[in-house]
Amino acid sequence: MILSTGENNFTKLPVVSENIIDISQANNSKKFQLKEHISIVCFLGDNVNINKSGLLNLNEKVYKKFLDYKKFQILAFYSKRNEQEVQKLKKEIGAFTDMQKWKFIAASKEEIEVFYSSFSFDEPLVNLSSSKAFLIDKNVNLRGRLNDDGKGGKLYGYNLNSVAELNGKLKDDVKVLYYEYYAAFKEKNKNKANRKEVGL
Repeated sequence: MILSTGENNFTKLPVVSENIIDISQANNSKKFQLKEHISIVCFLGDNVNINKSGLLNLNEKVYKKFLDYKKFQILAFYSKRNEQEVQKLKKEIGAFTDMQKWKFIAASKEEIEVFYSSFSFDEPLVNLSSSKAFLIDKNVNLRGRLNDDGKGGKLYGYNLNSVAELNGKLKDDVKVLYYEYYAAFKEKNKNKANRKEVGL
């Protein structure tokens, strides 16, 4: 489906932080949630325009590739007072793509900080903003790389301002995560079939 590698050689995408707070808990909203979704999360902060070019990169290099995939979404968090700027940004992105899986979430300073702190990433937000995009799985764990480029360091987030990193690392890692769920689904069905054969 996505990768040609066999199930026996398949390496799962590492979990770099477990048990992220689901946004539905952080702001008591049932409209948005991470559980049972594959999510890319961004923090726009107090100045939406700082990451505008990075979000356009993300839209072009990653979002469009997975628009038709089930349970895929991009969540972009911003300060509640920036509603007007966000509406302009949505129009700019929407000029190039179908926005159905882009979710822009207004949140308070406290909600954003509590949510971000659960990532256990030691790079702080700057004015509630980050230049990184974060990949969160269906079980609300942060995924990334444990040995990025062989340098021994963990990759918690993907640089929005690097087309190469979005097009290479993030796009590839989303594919690996989807393949992981696909392989697990196949294995589950195979086990069910085996149980039927032996009358269990």
